[in-house]
Amino acid sequence: MSTSPTSVESALADCRPSNVEPVELTASSLSTTAPEYLRELKAELAAEGYQPAALRVTADFAEDCSLATQREADRLRDLVQAGSFLGVGVVRVEVDAVGDAGKVRPALSALEERARREGVTLSVEGLDGSA
Repeated sequence: MSTSPTSVESALADCRPSNVEPVELTASSLSTTAPEYLRELKAELAAEGYQPAALRVTADFAEDCSLATQREADRLRDLVQAGSFLGVGVVRVEVDAVGDAGKVRPALSALEERARREGVTLSVEGLDGSA
């Protein structure tokens, strides 16, 4: 019985090494998430031989308020979209503080689904001691 190659194996079958250095960007280093800025940044990074591989984001859900949680989730959603535009594979969210994990979990779950649709893996660290 033969097995067919996985999509990863198929994608890598004819690959060649590329002379680029993967880098992890931080959200705080982005002056904006406007498409024009991201397009220019992506081109400048490529010209210098860098490929954005990950985007690290710090999140703060300390305020026990649904509106504040939604504002932070909206900010993270913009950063997931920015990461996708830049071509990162992973958006790493480091949660600094959580006021009510019950309000944060659904927001992060929705964000994870959004990231998946954008072609990005979402990694959340710091929620309930998880990593």
